[in-house]
Order: sequence, then structure tokens, then C-alpha cells
Amino acid sequence: MGCMSSADDNTPGHSLCPGGSSLRVDAERNRERILAAARTTFAADGIDVPMSAVARAAGVGIATLFRRFPTRADLLDAVFADTMRAYVDAVETALADPDPWHGFAGYVQAVCAMQAADRGFADVLTMTFPAAAHLEELRARAYDDFRKLIDRAKATGRLRPDFASQDLVILLMANAGVIAATAQAAPESSPRLVGYMIQAFTAPQPDTLPPPPDPDALAHAMLGLNCTRTT
Repeated sequence: MGCMSSADDNTPGHSLCPGGSSLRVDAERNRERILAAARTTFAADGIDVPMSAVARAAGVGIATLFRRFPTRADLLDAVFADTMRAYVDAVETALADPDPWHGFAGYVQAVCAMQAADRGFADVLTMTFPAAAHLEELRARAYDDFRKLIDRAKATGRLRPDFASQDLVILLMANAGVIAATAQAAPESSPRLVGYMIQAFTAPQPDTLPPPPDPDALAHAMLGLNCTRTT
């Protein structure tokens, strides 16, 4: 039997001869085009962008996109893996700082700047994606290390004693909203919000805050954002 051709990856006329090397090359090329398009699109417009828009930007058919990434969570897991590793690296760098308060404040600023640089990542940090296992594993590592950073900063007396790890999640949610509203017209808004919040986190402060939200309730809220904003 002669070799057949296939348009499986939106690339007509490629051989399915034994070994399928041409098809594998085309499939990998399409995967990389999808990832590159998704990174650019998500960074500019957030992760609510329709999957069809990502496919158009990549120059592939929607069926090809779904063959490579059956769900939005699969695509997010691949697109943001490197950024989430940088998120983990940032807290590890902060823990290595000989000045725990400097490490804490620098970490908060760094993470919020990562949000400002990439609207998609701003969204990802305020949601959870149970189906994106690698993404959630990295998020858990960063969160565990951040709690260690909190303890070190409190031990210096510079971080207010009633600061809770949930407060970072609240700040990231607020910062994501500010970025979405002002990134194009007033990009200085996010750094100012972060500056205010770091001042608010600094001891001494009167213990007048209401209690932080229950961690499980806050996690449920993050999951709810994912459910209502993505498909």
C-alpha cells in the first residue's frame, strides 16, 4: 500500500509513511504554535479568551487545538508552567535573603509585578485548577514556602503579628482587578496599591483587623472564580 496523506494537524498533504516522522514534526510544530499564541493572547487579555481565538492566533483549526489540549486546564498547565516555576523561585529567593523583612516585602512586590506583566498569570494566581496537576503542585510549594517566610518576617518584629497567609491571596485578587482595569491607561496603579499594602503589613499596627477568611472558604472562592470564568 502506498503512503497516505493527512490533514490531521491542519497541514495538508503530509505523509503517514512508516515511522510517521513528518507527521510527528508537524504535530510538535503545531503544539508550539498553539503555546506561543496562547502565551501572547493570555498575557494581553487574560485567560477568559475563547479557545477559538487562541486557535486563530496560532493558525490552526480548533479541532487541532483540542487534540493537543483537550481542556482549557491542559492548555493553562502547559502555558504557565515556566511562570509558576518562577513564582516558586521567587519565594525561595526571598527565604534565602538574610533580612527576612526585606525578603518578605521584596517577594510581595515581585509576585505582584509578575501579575502586572502578564494578565493571564494575574488570573491564574487568583484561581485554582484541580485538573492542572503540575500547576497546582507548584502553587502548593510556593504557598508552603510563603508561610515559612511569614514566620521569619514576624520574628523580626517588622511584620504585623496578625498577618495571615490568606492576606496575600486577597492582595493578589485585588491586584488582578486593578491590573485588569488600569493596565493600559494607568499602569502605575498596581505598584501604588502594592506599596500601600506593604505599609499596611508593616508593624507596629493596631490590632483592629477583622479575622482573615477561613482558608478552605478562600480556596473555594478561588475555585469558584475558575468555574465561572473558564470552560
